[in-house]
Amino acid sequence: MAGSIAAGLHYLTMATWDLQNKVIVITGGGSGIGAATALACADVGMDVVVSGRTRAKLDAVVKQVADRGRKALAVECDVNNDDDVQHLVDQSVREMGRIDVMFANAGFGRMEDVLQTTERDMREMWETNYFGTVRCVKAAVEAMLSNAPPVRGHVLICSSAASLMPLPFYSHYSATKAAQASLAGAMRPELAPHGIRVTSVHPVGTRTEFFNTMADRSQRSTSFNTPKGLMQTSDSVARCVVRALRTGKSQVWPMPLARFGLSFFSAFPALGARIAQRLYDQHHP
Repeated sequence: MAGSIAAGLHYLTMATWDLQNKVIVITGGGSGIGAATALACADVGMDVVVSGRTRAKLDAVVKQVADRGRKALAVECDVNNDDDVQHLVDQSVREMGRIDVMFANAGFGRMEDVLQTTERDMREMWETNYFGTVRCVKAAVEAMLSNAPPVRGHVLICSSAASLMPLPFYSHYSATKAAQASLAGAMRPELAPHGIRVTSVHPVGTRTEFFNTMADRSQRSTSFNTPKGLMQTSDSVARCVVRALRTGKSQVWPMPLARFGLSFFSAFPALGARIAQRLYDQHHP
């Protein structure tokens, strides 16, 4: 028994997965990283389900996937709602026949001091970023267990580079992203014996609607974002996601330099604290 489990774990972490005709479900799939991932997956022969709360955006992505010759489905879904999430999974299985990949990508941020953030706003962010992820993953995994081994499915969780170094003015957002990364790390060995891979994705600042939406939700008039030289495109993140789907890589850092730098700060917390304090002093109104 132990030998078979070990062999299965080796396959999950080492073998290349054929993505042709696999089905991926993407939350937050109407724009940004979610939409770019939908198109990148279609380009390698996958069928796609995109979900979100804005139907027009989802339909636009579905059309682009269909133009690439792949089957596509749009499902309106609020990841904060249990019934919505179950409907997303049930309709995906009914229309597409199966779920091979769940990309828990829906989420948002706020730019506010800890003391400035209301309890309602804080709980709303946790409900979407963390508990929304848990809802989607649990529902999708139940469906994946019906797939044939050895690889029954793959769970992707969109965390952030901020999971390694919390930033001032992004306190609760950083905390939700660290929680997502911890969730992925804990689920990886739990789901491996069932033939399900788990990968966390850690983008740095990405040129999407994310920052505009964050500004609209926030009470701060000033803050700081990723330096322009380190900003990435959603397409570059999507390409890294596709490579991780093929290989089963446990973490995706679309910018390896960011991972190295942030790991360095984690290894030397006093230095990380000094840099965080400097950022606060520079951008505090």
